[in-house]
Amino acid sequence: MFPIRDHNPSATTPYVTYALIAVNVVVFFSYWSLFSDERAITLFFNEWAMIPARVTQMGDYSGVFTSMFLHGGVMHLAGNMLFLWIFGDNLEDRMGHLPYLAFYLATGIAAGVAHVLGGPGSMVPTVGASGAIAGVMGGYLLLFPRARVDVLLIFIVFVRIITIPAALVLLLWFAIQVLAGLGSSPDMGGVAYWAHAGGFVAGAVLALPVFVRLGGPRFWARHGGVPPSPAARYRFRQTPIPRVRRRR
Repeated sequence: MFPIRDHNPSATTPYVTYALIAVNVVVFFSYWSLFSDERAITLFFNEWAMIPARVTQMGDYSGVFTSMFLHGGVMHLAGNMLFLWIFGDNLEDRMGHLPYLAFYLATGIAAGVAHVLGGPGSMVPTVGASGAIAGVMGGYLLLFPRARVDVLLIFIVFVRIITIPAALVLLLWFAIQVLAGLGSSPDMGGVAYWAHAGGFVAGAVLALPVFVRLGGPRFWARHGGVPPSPAARYRFRQTPIPRVRRRR
C-alpha cells in the first residue's frame, strides 16, 4: 500500500521541500559509484553514517546530522522522497519556509537520538532521511487529520488506486514502526524502527506551537481538518471497485 498523492497540494511553492529532495538526490548520486565496491561503500558509511556506539562512547555526534542525507539504495531514496513530496508541501505552507526547515532538521536529529537510545551499543551504521520525514508525517497528522490521500493498493495481481484518510495511513504506519521496533534488535541492522517512531512523535510535538498559533481546534473547524488549499482535479481519478452481488 503506497501513498502516491494527496488531494490538497499547497497553495504556495514549497521551495524547501523541493530543495531537500534535490539535496538528497544529489548527495546520493555523488557516492553512487561506490556501491559497486563493497569495501568502499562500507568505509564511506562508517565515516558519514550515524553509528550509535560512536555517539555514546566517543561523543561523535556528526553522524546524527550527516546520516539524514544518505541512503542505502535507489528504492530507499525513492520511497523517502515520495513521502516527503506528498506530506511536506502542506506543512511548509502552514509553517513558513525557514521554520519548516528548522522543524525538519530538528525532527531528524530527534529521530537519530531515539535510535541511539534504542541501541546505544550498536556498531551498525544508520542512514536515511526517514526519521526526519517521519517527523513531517507526525506534524501533518496533527494539522490535517482529515486530509485524504490516494493510495496504490497492490495485492498479488490486484492493483487499484483508492482514496483513504491520511490519518489512517499515518497511524497504521506508526503502529507498524512501534510493533516492529519491539520485535527487533538494533545490533542486527535492518530498518531503524525506533528512529521512525521517535521522529514521528517529535514531529507531532514540535508542530504543536504552529497548531496553537493557527487556532488549535478552530483551525480544524475552519478547514474541516484538511489543508486549506483548494482540492486538485487529477486526470487519473480513483479506480472504481466493482460491486460483488451476493449469491442467493
